[in-house]
Amino acid sequence: MHPRAAELITALDLQPHPEGGFYRQIFRSALQVAPMDGRSPRAALTTIYFLLPKGSVSRWHHVASDEVWHLYEGGPLELLELDTSGQTALRHVLAPVGGTEAPVYTVGAGIWQAARPLGQYAFVGCTVGPGFDFADFRLLADDHVHAAVVRAALPDLATLI
Repeated sequence: MHPRAAELITALDLQPHPEGGFYRQIFRSALQVAPMDGRSPRAALTTIYFLLPKGSVSRWHHVASDEVWHLYEGGPLELLELDTSGQTALRHVLAPVGGTEAPVYTVGAGIWQAARPLGQYAFVGCTVGPGFDFADFRLLADDHVHAAVVRAALPDLATLI
């Protein structure tokens, strides 16, 4: 592991995340909102630190709220989204300001997403609104029908399941 990635894990007290990488929640709004989709009230906004060292991935997953990814350092980071058919992946690269890529990208609510560092590590923040709740989180590995579609249509990305 890159020394800076190891330093960030220790200094920020990051813990393993179920989708891969390391994280720590740094903000949960005290304000509650009632999502219009029938979910119970959620924090208006949550933010985590999230670190992906080289060789790790954020496995295919989705959350029921919009999620904004912010690249803080390291990178670049490849962020992938599945279209509604599950047969095409859209690729976004988060990179420092100055190139053709941007350091921020928003994944819409309910979109299957995955990520992997393209360098030694990617240290990002993920902000979710309405706020993240593990009840709203699903791994593609637990959805056998959709996982089979991805394995057949996108075998090069099936390793992210």
